[in-house]
Amino acid sequence: MTVQRGRWTMEDRAEQIMRSVPVEVPPGTAALTVELAYDRTHGVLDLGCEGPDGFRGWSGGARDRYTITPGWATPGYLRGELEPGVWQVLLRLHRVPPAGLDFIVTATTSDKTTPEPPTSEQPPVTARGPRRELPAVEGKKWLAGDLHSHTVHSDGILTVPELAALAVERGLDFLAVTDHNTVSHHPELAAAGRHYGIDLIPGQEVTTDRGHANAWGPIGWVDFRRPVDEWVAAVEHDGGILSINHPLGGDCAWRQPVTHRPRHAEIWHSGWFDRTWGAPLAWADAWRPDVIPVGGSDFHRPGNDGLPGNPTTWVLADDGDVVGALKAGRVAINAGPAEALLVRFGDELLALDADGTVLIRPDGSRVVIRGDRVTIPAGDGLHLLETATTEVLALCL
Repeated sequence: MTVQRGRWTMEDRAEQIMRSVPVEVPPGTAALTVELAYDRTHGVLDLGCEGPDGFRGWSGGARDRYTITPGWATPGYLRGELEPGVWQVLLRLHRVPPAGLDFIVTATTSDKTTPEPPTSEQPPVTARGPRRELPAVEGKKWLAGDLHSHTVHSDGILTVPELAALAVERGLDFLAVTDHNTVSHHPELAAAGRHYGIDLIPGQEVTTDRGHANAWGPIGWVDFRRPVDEWVAAVEHDGGILSINHPLGGDCAWRQPVTHRPRHAEIWHSGWFDRTWGAPLAWADAWRPDVIPVGGSDFHRPGNDGLPGNPTTWVLADDGDVVGALKAGRVAINAGPAEALLVRFGDELLALDADGTVLIRPDGSRVVIRGDRVTIPAGDGLHLLETATTEVLALCL
């Protein structure tokens, strides 16, 4: 057992927010357990792990203990052989008070594998929520989904199967699982998706104290400690998509410097409580002229953020290729799977369940929608559906 005590100060945080505590892992180690203790009423220390061969996990402020073994690991961490050498307990000094913050890191190694904690039972396959009947376009289908959600692999409370079951019950066709700064959930997605009948998109929310971004696709771990331009390059190299998250989201608003601005941005987040407030749309206009807007619930737990599908991102996908549709910008967003909807069919838009609303074209011209299923000529760019009081109901490129 190794015990290291110390105190982090505001000066430490100002000098370098990411810190590490070294831990020696001897040959033959079958389990490593790390515990972090500090006064949570006065500050926040984020927790993670790096081995001699690279990243092994992250739990941020959601946990104060983790175990890694060859056969299993605490959610958020990567199971596998524990290579001998110096490991690093990663600590991000997220909040440090003026008086400083005392901490204790306790690391225990064992040549015997620690028993795996019991797992929760998988929920039964639930009845799917109703689907919207939308015609196909040149063999492509509109699919309903959500691009931002969390599980026990970061700061959510549901397992991957529990989240999949909830998303199906909500009537979604796909769901991106975007746990913070980790990919430990990725190995579980395919089997859970097949079991519950939903496409679970591998994702990760690259999380810093100056902004968050989602990375989607079967890509490698994105090192959140590096500059944002390196995130962009790494995700593009691996064939994924990087999207700026909730850019006006309170203390996690986007404030990161970046030279090559990603085209995708989470314009509609569950935190957009008052959709007569046009700031997210104004931000999108300022970000780049060809921005591709997306939506995300940022689901963590019932009663917090939105439920999966609030808002709903719709993609016009070829053979279920959600990531390909996102790259192409075949995207629409609305408040929920059954809410007023605006989607594109070639040179026309289809407004569903939007009687009495106003369509705003990219050039600013307006058309009043009369009827529950109305087609309107489409222009190039972002179209909006609004109420008479300027509440945004739907977006469509």
